[in-house]
Amino acid sequence: MSLLGMAVAVVAACLIGLGFVAQQHAAFQEPLGRILHPRLLLDLLHSRLWLGGIGLMIAGQLVFAFALNLVGVAQATPVLTLNLVFALIAAHVIYREPLGARTLLGSLTLTGGVALFLFIGRPHGGTPPGELSFRWVGGAVVLGLAMVVALGGGHKDLRVRAMLLASAAGLLYGLQDTLTRSVVLLFDKGVGGAFTTWQPYGLVGIGALALLFAQSAFDAAPLRISLPASTAAEPLTGIALGIVVFGEKVRLSTIDLALGALGLAGMVAGIVVLGRSPYLGKPEELASRDGGGRS
Repeated sequence: MSLLGMAVAVVAACLIGLGFVAQQHAAFQEPLGRILHPRLLLDLLHSRLWLGGIGLMIAGQLVFAFALNLVGVAQATPVLTLNLVFALIAAHVIYREPLGARTLLGSLTLTGGVALFLFIGRPHGGTPPGELSFRWVGGAVVLGLAMVVALGGGHKDLRVRAMLLASAAGLLYGLQDTLTRSVVLLFDKGVGGAFTTWQPYGLVGIGALALLFAQSAFDAAPLRISLPASTAAEPLTGIALGIVVFGEKVRLSTIDLALGALGLAGMVAGIVVLGRSPYLGKPEELASRDGGGRS
């Protein structure tokens, strides 16, 4: 295992975490009525802070791509989940968002659980699917599940709604990662030919929808509420689609399954702890509670 590669992955996680902080701080200023509305993204395009956050996130992804040239996906991806810890610490330092021991414990438990699950599974092998392969049904299932999760929290309180939107964004980010890999493989065979298939266009559409869900989650609640579910959902969805769509293999010995289950339990525990953390609601939510509801 390359120490340089792991260090580069940590830098990538830091950049992505800082990018999330800037995006959430900008999105949180938007009115609640913008949630799941395309106008939210149009408004954010006029925010220099939000654009800076997008730039940091892209830079982090590019740095992470360099890390993948030094170490394998199974080694680097768990490190990338540290973006949650970097984001929460940065939000505390820059914007004075509360960061108690329970919040920090929850974030460490979540990222540790994700890292353990990914490290134990170690997906490998596989073959790229054809353009019309039946294996892409797995991607359609993830898309449908993301839509159900995102729209199912419309009448919940903001904390639950933010978690559901973030979960939906994480599901789509995992699908986006799978489509990105497919498009890269198509480009290797010729850029012109790649654009005669549906994958590049699907990648753009899924990316835009994932961005809308993520920014809506950021609009609904602070980072420690809106980011953890997405951090957990993306890599797990990526692994699941890697198995279903690309036919990758994972280790399935008894010990590996036990440790993988422990990792999943850690993720659930981390999300529960973070979900129960106190947070400052938006003025509109507080007003609705005091007034008995809102239109």
